[in-house]
Amino acid sequence: MSSPTPAAARQARPAPSYASRGSSHYDLILTLMCVVIIVSNIGASKGVVLGPVFGDFSIITDGGFFLFPLAYILGDVISEVYGFKAARRAIYMGFAMAAFAVLSFAVIIALPGFDDAYGVEKQAAFEAALGPVWQIVAASLLGFLAGQLLNALVLTRMKARFSERALVGRLMASTGVGEFADTLIFCAIAAPVIGITDAGQFVNYVIFGFVYKTAVEFLFVPVTSAVIKAIKKREPTYGKSAPQEA
Repeated sequence: MSSPTPAAARQARPAPSYASRGSSHYDLILTLMCVVIIVSNIGASKGVVLGPVFGDFSIITDGGFFLFPLAYILGDVISEVYGFKAARRAIYMGFAMAAFAVLSFAVIIALPGFDDAYGVEKQAAFEAALGPVWQIVAASLLGFLAGQLLNALVLTRMKARFSERALVGRLMASTGVGEFADTLIFCAIAAPVIGITDAGQFVNYVIFGFVYKTAVEFLFVPVTSAVIKAIKKREPTYGKSAPQEA
């Protein structure tokens, strides 16, 4: 008896299950993602030095380092439960909101303030804190767009192959691919804004950013998996939505 061909095996493989994005669960996760992106973009305008860790070695990062991994965790939840199209929509929406926040900051900075000493000091502080954010958002836009789309694409392509199996492995693989692209692009653009001026600091920034973000997401994989399973159980349309193309 001949074994099935690869094409026949692919046809026999069941289509992956997803839920409709027209639910309150999707809206809540999308809102949380938008908030995390906006706040982490503001925090990323501050350079942070942790250490010395040992000897003269210090860790170089930015003020958004503890928030940004949450965006990927939320992205994993959306990709796994609602599919690639829903994840892509969430990514675009998040950056539309981030762009709106930056535009708002630019208008606020441009508005004339009080001309007394306190007003001048406050204006200078506001410009120093929020003035560079547009560059951080540009870095975040390109990095997060590439990273999140790769993350969602890998996760949904692997789901098409393995169905509901190997969730932990799929989450870890997609995270590694997405975070590497995200970190490299983001750091290349954001480094001058936060005060990184030499190659050694830049390499430190990239390596720590990738290792830290990936490690945090790996650490939270059990939590992400539990959240995904809980949402799948509570989504009445899960498994009933039309299959999505990656």
